[in-house]
Amino acid sequence: MSNQTVDSTHICAFSDGRAGNTRQAEALATLIANDGTPASHHLLMPRAPWRWAAPRRLPGVAHAFGPDFAARLASPPRIAIGCGRQAALATRLLRERGARAVQILDPRLHPSHWDLVVVPEHDRLRGSNVIPMLGSLHPVDDAWLAQARADFSAFAALPAPRTAFLLGGMSAHARFDRMAFEVMAAKFEAVLARDGGSVLLTTSRRTPKELRDVLRHRYDGTPGVVWRDAADGPNPYPGLLAWADRIVCSPDSVNMISEACATRVPVFVFDPPRVHGRPRAFLDALLARGRIRAMDARLDAFDVEPLRETARVAAEVRARLMPG
Repeated sequence: MSNQTVDSTHICAFSDGRAGNTRQAEALATLIANDGTPASHHLLMPRAPWRWAAPRRLPGVAHAFGPDFAARLASPPRIAIGCGRQAALATRLLRERGARAVQILDPRLHPSHWDLVVVPEHDRLRGSNVIPMLGSLHPVDDAWLAQARADFSAFAALPAPRTAFLLGGMSAHARFDRMAFEVMAAKFEAVLARDGGSVLLTTSRRTPKELRDVLRHRYDGTPGVVWRDAADGPNPYPGLLAWADRIVCSPDSVNMISEACATRVPVFVFDPPRVHGRPRAFLDALLARGRIRAMDARLDAFDVEPLRETARVAAEVRARLMPG
């Protein structure tokens, strides 16, 4: 199919619906589409057997994601941005139909199948069309934080210092469970006794139920908000980032720590040495930069420079794929 079928104004993000993949693809697409043309998002519905092989091809691959995606192949966007293994197959196919393809995260195939591949620095993939980044992509910048402050303006009444806790759970590279939280909480008790203030705490999908149960009444006597799951209403996560005077993260999530580091407040990570593998290199890089510190029983303030990799990556993608 010729390039004449390409929609020259359209930028589209592709993902399998997983929150981390969707957030990265949409964040990059939104920043690239800075000419007034909004980016769109296409949710992929992978089918067997193609989803098992993605991003590798099998016969009949045009049917890998159903009729909606087949229509996209007939009229591909100008730029297709994907994150995750399923999206890597989708962007690869769209590139063959004339789209410019940007793949986020290592597709586990040679990067020449895409125009650009964006990977964390702690991954080993490198090449002339590979853009390394420190951490992950996300929408957090000054405008996003300002909107979150407006959306959660009630948090202004909470006493300072406001300490935000971003809690994850178990991962392939780190263990964060109830016992780890108890150690974290004991350190914070000393800080709370010294400074007072309030607690703004949220969990994630990977937070163990046992830990969420512990949190039910843990901070009833402390001003603030504790969000455990959907039963507590909408997750106030944006408000936590926007109103925090300091942020404490469990060490297991590159995405969560990346977003915390995009704010303008100190970020403390609980027990970085418990992380191993490639995410440990990410934490070591942040420690070396002075953007994070290991959590202690003081949480003293320190000067920070926001980590804003999404804007840098978007500018490089525009320069390479949308010159002039």
